[in-house]
Amino acid sequence: MKWSTACQDWEERIVAGDSLVPIAPLFPAKADDALRVFKSLQVVDLPKKANGRHPTLGELVDDDILDLVAAIFGAEDPATGQRLIREFMLLISKKNGKSTIAAGIMLTALIVNWRPHAELLILAPTLEVAKNSFDPAKGMVEADEELAQLLHVKEHQRLIQHRILKAELKVVAADSDTASGKKAGMVLVEELWLFGKKPKSAAMLREATGGLSARPEGFVLYITTHSDEPPAGVFKAKLEYFRDVRDGKIEDPTSMGVLYEYPEAMLEDQAYLEPDNFYVTNPHMGSSVTKEWLEGELRKEQSGDGEGLQIFLAKHLNVEIGLRLRRDRWMAADYWDAAEEDPLDLADLLDRCEVVVVGLDGGGADDLYGLGVGGRERGTGVWLTWSHAWARRVVLDRRKDIASVLLGFEADGDLTFTDTGQEIVEQVARKTVDIRGSGLMPDVGAVGVDAWGMGPLVDALVAAGFETYDDVTKRGGSIVPVRQGVGLTGTIKTVEFKLVDGMLRHAPSRMMQWCVSNARAELRGSNMYISKQAAGGKIDPLIATLNAVQLLEAGPVAGGGGVSTEDWIAGLRAA
Repeated sequence: MKWSTACQDWEERIVAGDSLVPIAPLFPAKADDALRVFKSLQVVDLPKKANGRHPTLGELVDDDILDLVAAIFGAEDPATGQRLIREFMLLISKKNGKSTIAAGIMLTALIVNWRPHAELLILAPTLEVAKNSFDPAKGMVEADEELAQLLHVKEHQRLIQHRILKAELKVVAADSDTASGKKAGMVLVEELWLFGKKPKSAAMLREATGGLSARPEGFVLYITTHSDEPPAGVFKAKLEYFRDVRDGKIEDPTSMGVLYEYPEAMLEDQAYLEPDNFYVTNPHMGSSVTKEWLEGELRKEQSGDGEGLQIFLAKHLNVEIGLRLRRDRWMAADYWDAAEEDPLDLADLLDRCEVVVVGLDGGGADDLYGLGVGGRERGTGVWLTWSHAWARRVVLDRRKDIASVLLGFEADGDLTFTDTGQEIVEQVARKTVDIRGSGLMPDVGAVGVDAWGMGPLVDALVAAGFETYDDVTKRGGSIVPVRQGVGLTGTIKTVEFKLVDGMLRHAPSRMMQWCVSNARAELRGSNMYISKQAAGGKIDPLIATLNAVQLLEAGPVAGGGGVSTEDWIAGLRAA
């Protein structure tokens, strides 16, 4: 058999309200058997009907979701017991019955399973999510006399056991239970976005799904909304993979993603804010969620705090949080992505530029230490920037809320962890010396540092041959202090201007995207300040880049042929 799980016309399908499942069930009879079970399950948190039964999943669930259920169970070859499509993702907006769908799929799997003593697992990130998954499954069993005779609910263990085959469906909370030692052949991972915030989630999920290797009929289904922060960790990795499979960039017929998200064109023109377009990521519009309710909630968020708005968009409209959602975002965020120069790394920048400068910025023990390189391109005058950051490893314990994000930047090669601050100082100084070796640094204004709290680094740079400006002798000046706060106002405006005109280009970096999205622009009088958007955000590499840009504003020339030391300091003080 040959088939493809790519759905390259998904943008047309989702706008038209058509199914996002790209193929019919591989084995229709298996799909039909499972669908009969799934459709018959009763949803007990809805009132009973005239016939004394609660509404069933068959009556409530959208046909597109039923197509996914059919695809999952219809992928098992009845002759061999092998499931040919083994990994699935459902990305769906909040209030679309996600936990109920999860419970129905896994209860169906328990009922149609043929292996004695099989283990089935719903893995939830927290106790609350575990309860949200277990309670609907428990209710489905208790509402049906036939099911109650076939299945035994052990509420205190969050476990449902098949009385004949002794197969078990267990709901496990990752924050209290353990997934180690499980041999589950069928696994549903609830709210994958929350696992993305836990730095050890990838290893835990590998442990939880390890049983699939010995269970040919096994599958894993990830079911989630979007994250309330930019995607990170295992959630980001899985989301990108399933997108690439859907888009045909990766050929993997064993994986299938059903991802309810807006086409790029609708994101660009913010068409997701139009109530008539809410249906795109809400397949159960009109049943579990209504346009009127979403419209009312959106109106509240638009008149309130921008942070609440972005969470609403992520959760209820599945709009991925990125650079352009926050109301008080820095204006440069609107143009940052378009200014990406790919490929561009440090070597490319040094090869293309006639002069380069370095900006540095660092904070406390749990902050990042940023290095920004800025250069003026030979022939075009375009400014090019490249960034890197360092952090003490202790930040992973102190800031667990962003640990998985930082580990992702390390994997990208944009962030280096060290055990001590002295290691950071030595590595930053060494990198700066390496850049000086290109012969492109000016003699004056080569390295810009925050005037406060940079003593150990300045000492290391001086030891490496850089000079600070001496007010008495009027000599030196390869290291210059860069005023922060109001002192960066002109630089901030310069960056905005050049980004819009395409005269500032930057290297690809998810870390810098994150820093820019964390930046909040504040206008105090006629001065512009950049500060952190939220407590979890970091902007040190961005400030380092702004420090480098301020040096470029002075019009430096490699080898000291530019402005004099006196002119440089006078201009700096005037700013």
